[in-house]
Amino acid sequence: MTKRTDDPGETADRAEAEPRPPLPTLLTQAKDLTVELLHRRLAEQGFAGIRYRHGSVFRFIDPEGSRLTELAERSKLSKQAVGELVDELERLGYVERAPDPRDRRAKIIRLTERGAQGQAAAAAIVTGIEQEWAAHLGAERIVELRRTVQDIIALHGRWEDQSAPS
Repeated sequence: MTKRTDDPGETADRAEAEPRPPLPTLLTQAKDLTVELLHRRLAEQGFAGIRYRHGSVFRFIDPEGSRLTELAERSKLSKQAVGELVDELERLGYVERAPDPRDRRAKIIRLTERGAQGQAAAAAIVTGIEQEWAAHLGAERIVELRRTVQDIIALHGRWEDQSAPS
């Protein structure tokens, strides 16, 4: 039988004693659930084949296109790994390789019209997911969650605006 108490100190002590998953585990689970939902909705909208790993290209590609080396630097992946992702996305019709106007020997990777549509759909889906959270949990909590996570990242000196490649 559990003893009930109105003492806030005792309630806090009990809450501290209960096992809690580490915050990084919870953040990873939230990210995984969001990514799963994103890709399910992308597929429902006709953007089949886009996977989590393709974000290393989609998130970092400039509107006018980017060199493979730039994508590798931004995503912190090897050129070989990014090259494989670009090959996959090219086969799926989301990107194309074109001569770099600054150096005809080099190639740039740019989104096809379908790739730009997929990128826009993904952004709209993520916005929609965040709006669903706000509707269920309250907009203030989502604003505070974003601020807190940004502060944690900044605390460790790693905050970069991922929406705008450098």
